[in-house]
Amino acid sequence: MFIADLFAFLFFKSPQSDSFPVIRWHEAKIFQIQTQSDPQVQIIVDQYLNNLANQGLIKDQQGVWIQSNWSIEADNRGKIPAPAASLTKVATTIASLQTWDLDHRFVTNIFTTGKINNGTLEGDLIVEAGGDPLFVWEEAIALANRLQDLGINNITGDLILVGNWQMNYQENPLKSGEMLKQAFNSDNWSYVIEKQYQEIQNFQKRPKISIQGGVKVFSQKPDHSQLILTHQSLTLREILRLMNVYSNNKIAESLAQQIGGGEKIAQIVSQVANVPQEEILLQNGSGLGVDNRISPRAVARMFMALDTLLEKTNYNLGDLFPVSGVDNKGTIEARNIPFGIPCKTGSLAVVSALAGVIQTSEREKVYFAIVNYGNGLDNLRNQQDVLLQNLHNHWTIEPLKPNSDIEVKFGYLR
Repeated sequence: MFIADLFAFLFFKSPQSDSFPVIRWHEAKIFQIQTQSDPQVQIIVDQYLNNLANQGLIKDQQGVWIQSNWSIEADNRGKIPAPAASLTKVATTIASLQTWDLDHRFVTNIFTTGKINNGTLEGDLIVEAGGDPLFVWEEAIALANRLQDLGINNITGDLILVGNWQMNYQENPLKSGEMLKQAFNSDNWSYVIEKQYQEIQNFQKRPKISIQGGVKVFSQKPDHSQLILTHQSLTLREILRLMNVYSNNKIAESLAQQIGGGEKIAQIVSQVANVPQEEILLQNGSGLGVDNRISPRAVARMFMALDTLLEKTNYNLGDLFPVSGVDNKGTIEARNIPFGIPCKTGSLAVVSALAGVIQTSEREKVYFAIVNYGNGLDNLRNQQDVLLQNLHNHWTIEPLKPNSDIEVKFGYLR
């Protein structure tokens, strides 16, 4: 009796009250969800594939997968893993969010073995790497200014780097240390550093810290080291968005190494996105090389999984990936993708890929992945854009814009 009463309460007007409208049960919103595939979508995809075939490309080398939360809309070799290029970074994004939270900041600790007397640090300055994948010239300048605020203008000892220190994506810790030393003293700046300094938001002072010693790399910090400063990176969300907007391989590899490598990322993503491990075969976190193979279905479901991960936050997929018509830089700068679609590109010598999410009025969110194989990357990109435009003409697209400020500010110090 309770179930019947509840059903009547939800869908029919109560005889004792005029406050509830009459809603026939089959007209209730929950019953309006499109659970059947839209046959027109497969027709649009088939036309796209036929156009590629007419240009000499092989249909069986083109992967397409389009789905909503409720149905599969189109499929061509969608479950077969293929070189997906930088779509691999979608997997790295998921694995990163399973390792750290969105607001995580990588911490670089600064130590010394000496004391500060009249502007001189009598001893060594020690920089302990904390995994920051985006420590660049701007960060080094901000760090130098903070050290000068502590009263350090001269250092009698060495600049010691502890751990896998990386700066400006340079994987050699010693070379990275030389860059840091150069950035500390504006008298030694190159044209590149000067240019970056001019672009810094929240304009920093021009630091002048003279280091008399050399640059050394240690596996652990010296005994009796005293912590004097911590430097925090941009948030993980900001780092991931920059990685995806510019498809930065160095950031992706830095994150992947800290997570445990390509195979570990594939294991994490297989579980989170509920995709068979056989459809996600990764050697690294960037997508460089044809040995990184992902099925279009797996990529689409990665975007679905990310959407789920973001549900309880103030962010959406546009806060992690470039959005067409919103971002006028990076890999989608010259693309003709319909407005308001968060997406990720991928390119290798004969591979062009595109994946993302389309928010529609008719079928809510629709996730897509296109992995093309063949010569003529510019043409493949153009055809991908045409495919999305045809889907745009078929559906009513509701632009999905970032909820956050997409302009990144460097120089976070705590």
